[in-house]
Amino acid sequence: AAEKPEIVFHAAALKHVTLVENHPCEGVRTNILGSRNVAAAARACGATHLALISTDKAVAPTSVMGATKRVAEAVVRQQGGAGGPRVSVVRFGNVLGSAGSVVPIFQHQIARGGPITLTHAEVERYFMTIPEAVQLVLRAVALSADDVAPPDSVLTLEMGEPVKIIELARRMIALQGLVPERDIAIRITGLRPGEKLTETLVDINEIAAPKAPGIRQATPATPLPHVDDATLAGLEAAALAGDETRVRTLLFALVERLRQTHPGQPVKVVAGV
Repeated sequence: AAEKPEIVFHAAALKHVTLVENHPCEGVRTNILGSRNVAAAARACGATHLALISTDKAVAPTSVMGATKRVAEAVVRQQGGAGGPRVSVVRFGNVLGSAGSVVPIFQHQIARGGPITLTHAEVERYFMTIPEAVQLVLRAVALSADDVAPPDSVLTLEMGEPVKIIELARRMIALQGLVPERDIAIRITGLRPGEKLTETLVDINEIAAPKAPGIRQATPATPLPHVDDATLAGLEAAALAGDETRVRTLLFALVERLRQTHPGQPVKVVAGV
């Protein structure tokens, strides 16, 4: 109310998969209810545009983190239009050098003589640098602002080909003049709860189309169901009570509704445990 911003970028979230898997109630409170509060504040202060930074883990989510971000996308988009701000949702993958990025972890492990640890030899992820991510987010939001009709799609950033994490580890070892598996061991620790081998930016109930160089849009094949106040209130009550089992049940049931491919025929989502 004091600053009266015209554009709000909502990038704050609990984004670490394992952290949120271990603390699902906090994930719901921050990622869903916190996003609802930011959207309501943006509307109340008269902001003209609200941009939510989402994640590729919101697509076919198997983790609590991904599920909370998928619900946040829906909740924030409902605040748009009818006198509220224009809402843009931007999805992308991992950012090199960001907090929790694998690169500084590998650097630390190499510096101490190894081993480098990764969860699975076949894990692969999309990567982009911080400047690339920022520039594409700004561009995506600017493009959305120029659209005449309110956006009903999610904007996704083109991130090139996914990178196998084990190959990234080997390259980083070689860049230090060392030989993988001889000078620095690589240890496979096993997939963590909620973790997937691969990620994608477009879900089963979305249709992807080019928007601009480096940017695509994923449009729901059918209108998204409304996330009503009673549903959010139930999720909030379970989270505030610390009822992790009920939080997971309500959360993934809601995600199942949001991913439906035909009205009344939701796709099945398996919750991470």
